[in-house]
Amino acid sequence: MKLSELRDYNASLLQAGQFRDYCPNGLQVEGKSEVLKIATAVTASQSVLDRAIAWGADAILVHHGYFWRNEDMCITGIKKSRIAALIRHEVSLLAYHLPLDAHPELGNNAGLGRLLAIRETGRFGEQSLICKGVLESEMSLAQFSSVVEFRLERRPLVIGDPESIIRNVAWCSGGAQGYFEASIAEGADVYLTGEISEQNYHVANETGVAFIAAGHHATERLGIRALGTHLEREFGLEHRFFDQDNPV
Repeated sequence: MKLSELRDYNASLLQAGQFRDYCPNGLQVEGKSEVLKIATAVTASQSVLDRAIAWGADAILVHHGYFWRNEDMCITGIKKSRIAALIRHEVSLLAYHLPLDAHPELGNNAGLGRLLAIRETGRFGEQSLICKGVLESEMSLAQFSSVVEFRLERRPLVIGDPESIIRNVAWCSGGAQGYFEASIAEGADVYLTGEISEQNYHVANETGVAFIAAGHHATERLGIRALGTHLEREFGLEHRFFDQDNPV
């Protein structure tokens, strides 16, 4: 497959141009023109790059790439080391941030809903990123937290009464703790995201709506892996997902 074809297909599939994002979505570092082997990962860390390059990847697709808004634009330090490795081995880097959270089938949020057996009933918030839905059957917060821990293979931080009954869930992967109060307004019994901020603790206690911080990395492994599997199936590319555990 041509790199240009992969770039254009992903842009159309993920509707990347429709999002106001904090980084460029799509091809960030250009490598060889032919792509046969693709690696996927949550973040384009040095460890991921080294392992994917050693495997023989022609392109690496990630959720967290480079060139974030307000970061230093100079290519020095770890950024220089990472980009140098890609260029030296002619390996492309393609990154998809908000488009990969939002996609209705391949996205992180869609994947989380399926994984946790939540039937999605709608979306709200900025760029319709936040999902809401209902559990197949109501359960206590303690029971739902156990499901989250089992499915994501990580113990979440849970704020709320363990015996409270959970049926209506709002969720968004990653660092979306700022949408907690909007989720309360939507009627959620619990809000699940990756990270938590200090004020979320007090809001949860004072409203009685539970908050679950399940891990930024843990909640964002699904989308990029699903994209790689989709590309493997559609175009016969060889695909491997490279995980790097992150407790945050």
